[in-house]
Amino acid sequence: MELLTRDEYKSIAAGLTLPTGAFIDGAFRPAISGETFETVNPATGAKLADIAACDATDVDFAVEKAREAFEDGRWSKMHPSDRKDVLIRLCKLMTRNARELAVIESIDSGKTIYDCETVDVPEAIHCLKWHAEAIDKIYDQVSPASDDHIAMVVREPIGVVGLVLPWNFPLLMLAWKIGPALAAGCSVIVKPAAETTLTALRLAELAMEAGLPRGVLNIVPGGGTEVGEPIGRHMDIDMVSFTGSTITGKRFLTYSAESNAKEVVLEMGGKNPAIVMDDAENLDRVAAHVVNGAFWNMGENCSASSRLIVHKDVKNALLKRIAHHAKQWNTGDPLDPATRMGALVSEGHFNKVCGYLDQAENVVFGGKAENGFVEATVVEVSGNDATLARDEIFGPVLSVIEVSSFDEAIKIANDTEYGLCASIFTANVKRAIRGARSIGAGTVTVNSFGEGDITTPFGGYKQSGFGGRDNSVHAHDQYTQLKTIWIDLADDADEAVD
Repeated sequence: MELLTRDEYKSIAAGLTLPTGAFIDGAFRPAISGETFETVNPATGAKLADIAACDATDVDFAVEKAREAFEDGRWSKMHPSDRKDVLIRLCKLMTRNARELAVIESIDSGKTIYDCETVDVPEAIHCLKWHAEAIDKIYDQVSPASDDHIAMVVREPIGVVGLVLPWNFPLLMLAWKIGPALAAGCSVIVKPAAETTLTALRLAELAMEAGLPRGVLNIVPGGGTEVGEPIGRHMDIDMVSFTGSTITGKRFLTYSAESNAKEVVLEMGGKNPAIVMDDAENLDRVAAHVVNGAFWNMGENCSASSRLIVHKDVKNALLKRIAHHAKQWNTGDPLDPATRMGALVSEGHFNKVCGYLDQAENVVFGGKAENGFVEATVVEVSGNDATLARDEIFGPVLSVIEVSSFDEAIKIANDTEYGLCASIFTANVKRAIRGARSIGAGTVTVNSFGEGDITTPFGGYKQSGFGGRDNSVHAHDQYTQLKTIWIDLADDADEAVD
């Protein structure tokens, strides 16, 4: 898609009619309490809309309608090919409205319009389309059995699911979750992050236009205490899939244990290492990957390369190239397609990141922060025990740790409570494979920054993940349950008893 000018994007933003109500049972509605909360453009501070501030009463109503939809089979028992057709129609509608979705995403989150147009929206559409196409291609199984028996292993949708979203990739994470959940035949209750509600509401509108039955997709805006916890504790929700911080994710395990022992899938934080060894080829290319990994989406990315573990023999040369590439990651108006880094999502998060910058003792590059914007920053730390090397900052801050050997690099890479992603840059294929196998992380890339694609499972080890994976056919597992159907074919009554 050809990008527009800054003025053209601003014109689109000015003409938007933004959805503001909760979307429950196929219609927009105010919160039952009548309460609202304000959502603002983080780049300007300007008010965008007053959004329905839901609470446990709204969650109860949404779950009631989702359960009705699931039990009467309007979606769960629809022919797989028909479910696929509905989701494909949704993808077509998203494609027709892609520019509008991109502008809404940008003004609501502070993300750059460049990323929204070229990554977030097209990847969200691709994700939904991929899972839609998988619907009528995932087969049940027949297990090995004697001639007198047939044992079928079938997948069934798990039921009503709660989907709790982060604010850093609002539309894309929505697609990551509703894609496999709807493909499986579940009914869903979505809680968008309070900071970034708008694209979820707009997508729900498009889903109804595509023919998704009422009650199957419900969007319940509000805060974590008011909506997230009631979802986690609800006795009639069968599973919850959560993406967000590790601290919040752990609470959902408590909610489950104290309610109906619902299944919980968590995709949480990361402090991801990028290891650069002394034999890495083309340091300029390595620097470009490291910079992209650290500063893409303003570092508000659970898979960001926030720790650079670099061999002492190439450290200075690499840092020089990193500084060169980091200069190209300018901050500015998110609706200007030339801007590489927009505003952080909220004033509170901006202040949190600034608090970490105040602890930086050896700033190699950047370090400036003003009015919600933080420039690309590279900081050398004394070792892996430094706060900047251990905490997930979730901002554009790269912490540099010097090492003297491959074994030391692997040890430091694993010295973290997280295990989401990692990358290794080396020309030695044996070293690359040994390193990839040795690092406790759900995704390890070699000579690149990345997360895989829709065909590869995404999730973490240790305190980065629990219970399942997003993306790929494996994502369908968390929204289905297995049933064994054992059929006795014996003709003789005595044999049948045996």
